[in-house]
Amino acid sequence: MLRTIDLRGRALTPAELLATVPRAEAARSEALATAAHIVDDVAARGEIALREQASNFDGVAEHDIRVPAAHLDEALETLDPAVRAALEQAIERVREASAAQVPAPTVTELGPGARVTQRWQPVRRVGLYVPGGKAVYPSSVVMNVVPAQVAGVSEIALASPPQRAFGGRVHPVILGAAKLLGVTEVYAMGGAGAIGALAHGVASLGLEPVDVVTGPGNNFVAAAKRAVAGLVGTDAEAGATEILVVADDSADARLVAVDLISQAEHDEQASAVLVTTSEQLAADVVEAIAPRAAATRHAERVAAALAGPQSAIVLVDDLSAATAFSNAYAPEHLELHLADPHPEEFVHAGAVFVGADSPVSLGDYLAGSNHVLPTGGQARYSAGLSAATFLRPQQVIEYDRDALAAVHDAIVTLAEAEALPAHGEAITARFEV
Repeated sequence: MLRTIDLRGRALTPAELLATVPRAEAARSEALATAAHIVDDVAARGEIALREQASNFDGVAEHDIRVPAAHLDEALETLDPAVRAALEQAIERVREASAAQVPAPTVTELGPGARVTQRWQPVRRVGLYVPGGKAVYPSSVVMNVVPAQVAGVSEIALASPPQRAFGGRVHPVILGAAKLLGVTEVYAMGGAGAIGALAHGVASLGLEPVDVVTGPGNNFVAAAKRAVAGLVGTDAEAGATEILVVADDSADARLVAVDLISQAEHDEQASAVLVTTSEQLAADVVEAIAPRAAATRHAERVAAALAGPQSAIVLVDDLSAATAFSNAYAPEHLELHLADPHPEEFVHAGAVFVGADSPVSLGDYLAGSNHVLPTGGQARYSAGLSAATFLRPQQVIEYDRDALAAVHDAIVTLAEAEALPAHGEAITARFEV
């Protein structure tokens, strides 16, 4: 089911390591071309395009794209009490962790009368995407909405696919979670079309363009974010999920197996990778996976993900090689099942889960961390969703006359060196009698 990549006895450069990383590159390339077309169609034809897409992809027609307030009220009233209690606990924990992500304003005094204030301003309006295709994700409502609220965003629009099973409505558990958080602007639209609608706006629906689009999804959603980048801000491209487990011979093969399966059940394009120094552990994991993967509810989906080119067992000589491979892969989720883990050495990962009792499923729901994380290697340069995603650093400069006089000559000198004399004249003019 899982193929094996044997890197033992090979000294690989960083570029060579990147070439060995298992990825579903063809699927991502196809998604980018398709998503760009869908986004352009929504930009050109608005609601008409969205309704055609809903018919083609979701099997629904003549539904309320803008969710009526009554649907939100009904969803919260009928929300299972146990689910509501779990969501409330998740909200509390994510809110507390997100509050720690908001930097305090700082003031730097560069001299008498020379002050630069660093402050963080929230964006005004955001569009948050919550998947709803192969699974239902009320937890993603929490992970998107809470950081935006903590950051101080004043307008929140949420989109999730219409569900054929519910007459074209957004799944009621997602609506209930949105209402629980006080979100009242919700749209029944999914996939790349939803990302395009949030970015471009749809006048006939009363949907105004947003400033930032965030949220997880499949490869088409991730590709759509790339298509609208520059028009709006986006978080990292959180596409089909990934788990990388780094383990040695101290690891419990059963726990490694269940964690790989847990992420494979998301999507056929999900990536499940084990990197280990132990050939015996690798064999034990394969043996443990077989019966569990066959017995799980989404067995076909799991089998497809584990058999895909994006999933593998990687054998390496030592922990140093395992660390290098992980940093080249830059996984969305990294689990360390090691006798002596050094998480500080695993510098490229969306989130790091240390130890047998810190599985990715914990982070999906109640760790307090955010589960909207970069995929496809973007953890090398992108961060997971946080309050900071919705904040812009802004500098406020305040100099009095004496402070400006103190740097007068240096400014004029640099302006002349750059052949921009008017820059210098803008300074000297303030000291003319």
